[in-house]
Amino acid sequence: MSNRLLRVAAGQLGPISKDESRKDVVERLIGLLNEANEAEVDLVVYPELALTTFFPRWYFEEDSAIESFFEKEMPGPDTQRLFDRAKKLGIGFCLGYAELTTGGDRYNTQILVERDGRIVGKYRKVHLPGHEEHEAWREFQHLERRYFDAGNHFPTWEAFNGIVGMAICNDRRWPETYRCLALGGAELILIGYNTPLHYAPDPTQNALAGFHNHLVMQSGAYQNGCFVIGVAKGGLEEGVDSLAESCIIAPTGEIISVAATSGDELVVADLDLDLCNNYKDTVFDFDRYRRPETYSPITDQKGTITPAGEARDS
Repeated sequence: MSNRLLRVAAGQLGPISKDESRKDVVERLIGLLNEANEAEVDLVVYPELALTTFFPRWYFEEDSAIESFFEKEMPGPDTQRLFDRAKKLGIGFCLGYAELTTGGDRYNTQILVERDGRIVGKYRKVHLPGHEEHEAWREFQHLERRYFDAGNHFPTWEAFNGIVGMAICNDRRWPETYRCLALGGAELILIGYNTPLHYAPDPTQNALAGFHNHLVMQSGAYQNGCFVIGVAKGGLEEGVDSLAESCIIAPTGEIISVAATSGDELVVADLDLDLCNNYKDTVFDFDRYRRPETYSPITDQKGTITPAGEARDS
């Protein structure tokens, strides 16, 4: 019998209003943690930017206007209670938040906390979506590229009796994310997201938001022999309707548990991390079958180059 059994939970959140205090949000996180304790969960995964409303939907001219959305330390005065409660219960967690470094850099960040309360990993979002300047034609803005610096790698960590990687929201749409993590040995990938149901550059994609959300995570799980936990902050937040549908996906690519609501909800599943080897040691045996010498365009080339040698305009 496998000794790498893990009970996990997606700690989905409903909307967080602009004026909701950090203290109140942490109480909601602790509420989910208490539910997880009753369900004998080992690890709770919270969404992207889980401590605040999704502030990149607004344009602010001055940096000082967004400082209140950022954490200067972790744990801090408001989040220490979450760490203390999790440690007391012996439950690990993954938390997304806006990070302000001592050097003034700003990141969309996720941390991994073990069952003993130690921060064992930190990831900073690599694929920043949206735009940099105010675009008045939009119903709401998506200014992550204005407010955040981009991360630059996909680390993995030994934790929870396996190897864990993290990604954030738009990262999940890029196959390179999963492959880089899997090349680092990842067996469990934790992904928080805030995804509006309206996509301003091409509204024809709106009806497919849920399909695309599950599609990319299911394919990433299967093609890399990993479990994937995708966790939303969903519902109608400050007038913007966002996708929920948090889910837990097996290395088969199958969804094994999914949220039923768009509010605060705990989605639980039992994982056997040894199942990853059924795929990592067979059809996706990287050492045997990968041909990295043929993949140079993936790392050497950014945009499309046609057979005629012409760069495609973006």
